[in-house]
Amino acid sequence: MRVVIALGGNALLRRGEAPDEAAQRRAIAAAVETAIAPIARQHEVIITHGNGPQIGLLALQAAAWRGAPAGGLDVLGAETEGQIGYLIDIALSNALPDRAIASLLTQVEVDPADPAFDAPSKPIGPLYSDADAADLRRRVPWPLIRDGAGWRRGVPSPEPRGVREIETIALLARAGVIVICAGGGGIPVAPTASGGLEGVDAVIDKDRTAALLAERLDADRLLILTDVSAVWTDWPRERGTPIRDTTPASLRRRRFAAGSMGPKVDAACRFVERTGRVACIGATVDALAILAGTAGTQIHPEPEGAPVRHAIS
Repeated sequence: MRVVIALGGNALLRRGEAPDEAAQRRAIAAAVETAIAPIARQHEVIITHGNGPQIGLLALQAAAWRGAPAGGLDVLGAETEGQIGYLIDIALSNALPDRAIASLLTQVEVDPADPAFDAPSKPIGPLYSDADAADLRRRVPWPLIRDGAGWRRGVPSPEPRGVREIETIALLARAGVIVICAGGGGIPVAPTASGGLEGVDAVIDKDRTAALLAERLDADRLLILTDVSAVWTDWPRERGTPIRDTTPASLRRRRFAAGSMGPKVDAACRFVERTGRVACIGATVDALAILAGTAGTQIHPEPEGAPVRHAIS
């Protein structure tokens, strides 16, 4: 079975933990040991991952160097894709020394006219209190958006339209290579008037790219891993109940937080609607059980004959 695994930022770094190297190594080693390696021993695996805390930190570091040119979000995205991809690669190499592993810098095409560029909605970087957010506004010209009880930097998050390295990824997967790609949603690029490409200042949603990747690779499952056990009817969990088996139509009747579970649910629904296959959402520690259908949230195709609301492509 071919499985696309999407590791959320909170699966790679515990909430509230500083994104330093030691913490990331620990979190990634745990994710590899409990989730990725056991699945890769049985199935064909393609891995993608989030980068919200890491790219936000790099942007802050760049802003701290007064007078130095700050890299665009495309360049910072490439840096984090290499950084996190390397850490996953080395952890997998230690866990599966007999397997070939490739970590790819991946360019993902977006539309330069996407309305998302006028409405920054993707939270990146650390969480700020009201007081810290007020101080940050005085120092940097970044929009800040609400994320739960605090504030985070908001950046444009255009729709992924195509993965430029898709044929390379498919070739490696067919050869039995474990592929790490499209990290942080991929490096956002757009076509130019002359027929070339240029990087754009944005961060693509990792889960939406994972859904596109799974669709284009003809994956059997899309497995979205995070730090909560399932999609819940309400949040905090004390107010709701876990959703175990559902369909895209049922999930789309509910509202989920735009900065956390919302994109995961939307991405999973897109994959199911477009392929007629199953997507799963749940905790990294339950990965094998989620894939087996006994844990997490299982999102199935609509029953035959039922009306289906397809995502806009």
